[in-house]
Amino acid sequence: MASTLQIDRLLETCVRRGASDLHLAVGRPPTLRLHGHLRELQTKVLDPEDTMALMKSVTPERIQQEFEETGSGDFGFAFGAESRFRVSVFKQKGFASMVLRRIPSKLMTFEQIGLPRMAEQICRRPRGIFLVTGPTGSGKTTTLACMINYINENYDRHIITMEDPIEYYHTHKKSIVVQREIGVDVPSFSEALRRALRQDPDVMLVGEMRDLATIGSAITAAETGHLVFGTLHTSGAASTINRIIDAFPADQQEQVRVQLANNLIAVLSQALLPRVDVDGMVAAYEFMYVTPSIQNLIRENKVFRIDSEIQTGKRYGMQLLDDTLWALYQSGKISAEESIDKSKVPGQMMDKFTKAGIETGKSAEEMALAEGTATGENSATAKPKVPGAPAASPEAERRAQMEATRARMQAMQAKK
Repeated sequence: MASTLQIDRLLETCVRRGASDLHLAVGRPPTLRLHGHLRELQTKVLDPEDTMALMKSVTPERIQQEFEETGSGDFGFAFGAESRFRVSVFKQKGFASMVLRRIPSKLMTFEQIGLPRMAEQICRRPRGIFLVTGPTGSGKTTTLACMINYINENYDRHIITMEDPIEYYHTHKKSIVVQREIGVDVPSFSEALRRALRQDPDVMLVGEMRDLATIGSAITAAETGHLVFGTLHTSGAASTINRIIDAFPADQQEQVRVQLANNLIAVLSQALLPRVDVDGMVAAYEFMYVTPSIQNLIRENKVFRIDSEIQTGKRYGMQLLDDTLWALYQSGKISAEESIDKSKVPGQMMDKFTKAGIETGKSAEEMALAEGTATGENSATAKPKVPGAPAASPEAERRAQMEATRARMQAMQAKK
């Protein structure tokens, strides 16, 4: 019982402080991910008995058995009315470890999470495929949950979601929402999609398009007259299209290009960044809406020209990720370092700052590594580190960035 009370206290702290994750590992105190940074709690350092007891206090028997057999397991559970948690339990060095991702119980509106206005029109579409992409922890699940909730509140649809595990719970509103958990209700995403086609669906959500069978089934579902939402761990619209096509054997790729061109509605790529003006995170988006000209580029295997089409498609709400990052920096919401680190082309982003006369603290070597070409030509421009100088804590650095941002914004207002 003591372990249960302990995990309850840890989860309450996670919810109260608005952390996104709770990490439990042997040899370190319980640690929160707060506004993108890891923060240790002022408790004891966990030993193997602690992590095992904490794991068993919340993990279902089915997952405990999987943990013993395979060394890992995933599940979700509700924590009162406050939140849900998506949990990954795994062995490392023979010991039990856990990462618990907090899923807020309250869904935000499109405006609150900054989705493009075209998102509402996409939710009204009767057929096609809409992809949300980005690295792990970039908010893809939240974005899709908001879109499913919007359809649920405004249209009478039969919505089937396929998730591993279920994160946001949806109640029936105007729509019927059926949520199937992989490993509990159905063995795999591809099997869930195959069965869903016989269940009179209007809308389908595929939690992760991770293999050829799932990707192929999702495209087929869109082609046969259903609205399909899916996710991929890619960055940017062009790389997303390449990733889908490259998943297929060479002799099928021409056909897949045609299918994708005809059925893809839009690609939303996103990243989450820590804010420097206030505590919290802000999302940056790249949005591509498939126009007839983009359809032709996909068919003709000229995906490399898609970025220029996005730049000229502002009337459809299209925007490049790097343009969004630059706008977030100029509005004082993120730091220069974050905008460079999260950009698709760090060298070009660095050039923008250089031309604007803005110091970023990034050396030429760092930029060469970021671009994947370790040239190191302008190492003379790098700031030398003072030997023996104490390293600033992440919290101190963030506070300093916030102060610098406020000063910069005040200077800009004074010029106006």
